[in-house]
Amino acid sequence: MTIALDEALAAVDHGDVPVGAAVLVGDEIVARRHNERERSGDPMAHAEILALRDAAAVLGQWRLDTATLVVTLEPCLMCAGAAVASRLQKIVYGAADPKAGACGSLYNVCSDPRLNHEVQLLAGVMAGRSAEMLEGFFRERRR
Repeated sequence: MTIALDEALAAVDHGDVPVGAAVLVGDEIVARRHNERERSGDPMAHAEILALRDAAAVLGQWRLDTATLVVTLEPCLMCAGAAVASRLQKIVYGAADPKAGACGSLYNVCSDPRLNHEVQLLAGVMAGRSAEMLEGFFRERRR
């Protein structure tokens, strides 16, 4: 999670919401990214999507069934859907997102038995640090 938190800090440098992600296979980090929507003008440039794309390129396959996504904020509906579509093994996330979270807060896409794949979830890892970073970012934006 510390790698994902470092990535989240990098997003602030270009005005993006501080969300960071890393993809691991075993103990090896195969991808790490942060939000880049403001930087790229791409509405889908969430940290999770970018990290999953990079991991697939590194591994040479779209099936990420041995990979774990570590992210500072509970994934949204798009990112949770991408995790299911990529057959991701597990998501570990920090802060819950009561406004847009799709891994337990508003929806639980990753554990929906109606879908063709379920992703294991571990919530609340270093949640305080993740939440503080987000709260600080939005507090500054409101000034």
